[in-house]
Amino acid sequence: MKLLRELRRLTPPTRAAILSLLLVAATVVAYLPALGAGFVWDDDSHVTDNPALDSPGGLGRIWIDPEATPQYYPLVHTTFWVEHRLFGLEPFGYHLDNVLLHAVTALLLVAALRRLRLPGAWLAGFLFALHPVQVESVAWISERKNVLSGALYLAAALSYWRFAPPEAPPDERGPRRFWLAAVALFAAALLAKTVTATLPAALLLVRYWKAGRLGRRDLWPVLPFFAMATAAGLTTIRLELHHVGATGESWDLSVLERILVAGRALWFYLGKLLWPAELSFIYPRWGLEPGDPLQLLFPAAAVAAILALFLSRERIGRGPLVAALFFAATLAPALGFVNVYPFRFSFVADHFQYLACIGPIALAAAGLTIAGRRLGAMPARAGAVAAVAVLIALGASSWQRTHAYADAETLWLDTIARNPGAWMAHTNLGVLLDHAGRTEEAYRHYAAAVRLRPGYAEGWSNLGTTAARLGRPEEAIADLERALHLEPSDVGAAMNLANVLFTTGRVDDAVAAYRRVVALQPDHAAAHNNLGALLIERGEVAEGVHHLQAAVRCRPDFARAWTTLGEGLAALGRPAEAAEAYRRALALDPGNAAVRGRLRALEAEPP
Repeated sequence: MKLLRELRRLTPPTRAAILSLLLVAATVVAYLPALGAGFVWDDDSHVTDNPALDSPGGLGRIWIDPEATPQYYPLVHTTFWVEHRLFGLEPFGYHLDNVLLHAVTALLLVAALRRLRLPGAWLAGFLFALHPVQVESVAWISERKNVLSGALYLAAALSYWRFAPPEAPPDERGPRRFWLAAVALFAAALLAKTVTATLPAALLLVRYWKAGRLGRRDLWPVLPFFAMATAAGLTTIRLELHHVGATGESWDLSVLERILVAGRALWFYLGKLLWPAELSFIYPRWGLEPGDPLQLLFPAAAVAAILALFLSRERIGRGPLVAALFFAATLAPALGFVNVYPFRFSFVADHFQYLACIGPIALAAAGLTIAGRRLGAMPARAGAVAAVAVLIALGASSWQRTHAYADAETLWLDTIARNPGAWMAHTNLGVLLDHAGRTEEAYRHYAAAVRLRPGYAEGWSNLGTTAARLGRPEEAIADLERALHLEPSDVGAAMNLANVLFTTGRVDDAVAAYRRVVALQPDHAAAHNNLGALLIERGEVAEGVHHLQAAVRCRPDFARAWTTLGEGLAALGRPAEAAEAYRRALALDPGNAAVRGRLRALEAEPP
């Protein structure tokens, strides 16, 4: 209480400076566990195993080639490119930048709300910074997309309002340079994450809130924003479908099913804001029953709520309506109307509402502040103390939640504990354990994944491959055949099946399996090599040589294939070609005494 009284006595600039420092400090403290965390899930494709970050030329590829990175957000990957030179693969720097960008976004939110003269702007900023639904966006390095695009989004809005003050008549415009700056900042935001495409709609909502109407003069300045947003949105949709792979059964939803997803998701996100309990990296993917009246209640209730706020706008003001519309509109790209990859395992994710939560948070902060002012001095002080207690509780919850992102194994274990049906978490944990040599543990998680999702071809392939390494060949064959039944074009499963068949002595079946692999992938050097060796062993030397020649053509540095090719050519009575193959093998593997001996024997033979 004493601190609050002292703050009120300070001049506004001094008070703002102190509150800004407190906001940054509180954010850093809440996210201290993240600073010691590692990389998780797709941080490998974005950072640790991203070839575009390894060379100076990679920076150009990040911007020019939309498929050079997992998603075409070149501004984000440019920051990763710079950090890769500063920090290498030490995650501390990447995490620190995420935390600081989140704090900057919170400060810009305060500036935006103060510019709009909304009561409780500082409270809203602290709520935004410390709320645990934001942890996913801040503690996960790959979600740099959110914290960077969020800062640029708010900076663009602030610049736009310098040009077109939302409370001023349409003919009162500021310097054009602020409009140009807003355009540039908005373009940068789109290049960091396309969800910021909703900014022009948000600007019009704010104008409606302040002026009570929208005219043509309000629309003209934002038309270029809409054009840029449309272009960015269409590009992202195309890349999600064809580069990321958001197509197939998991995304084949009818229009009614998409409406059901959107209606339920809106209430889900609002619920997590009001009561952020049981947060999870992957939430259960609920079933869709268009004929179930209970499921129809979700979108119906959302429409009814918007309608009620619209009809009550004269009595309670336009603010609640605008906050609700902002929330829904900003969430719209992630509500199921367009395909995004995460829908494969869940229709919702905390990071989807990073910006959208501004609407409910700003409304709550304003409502509490106005109520405190009307209740008198003592209730207002009690309310201020309660608000501080809530912020401390939220910060503590975020601090605790951040521990789940310590490393990939911790994240997947936490996800499984909160959502036992998360087949994807079992799969990814299995892969992690497999790479660590913990094969038996990996097998158990692969088995859980296919038990939860029997039609998951990749899961059966993982299970079969692991069973083979555990010395269970018959089980491995059955699992891999199941994988190929579900996904006949799975080259990895076909190759693994061929290898297991070969090791169990089923040569004819192995030959057929290797033929399948090279039919699926004609440049598969290992399959050509193995098939060629088996055919030579069976006496089909000419065909075997043909496949071995394909193997070294696909992979000229394949020493073993050159060796086997030499053997095949020698068997066909072509000693000169055999000798050349042996020389190529020795150039790649100079210490191979057996090949050197065969070469000497060939060279000793009379021509």
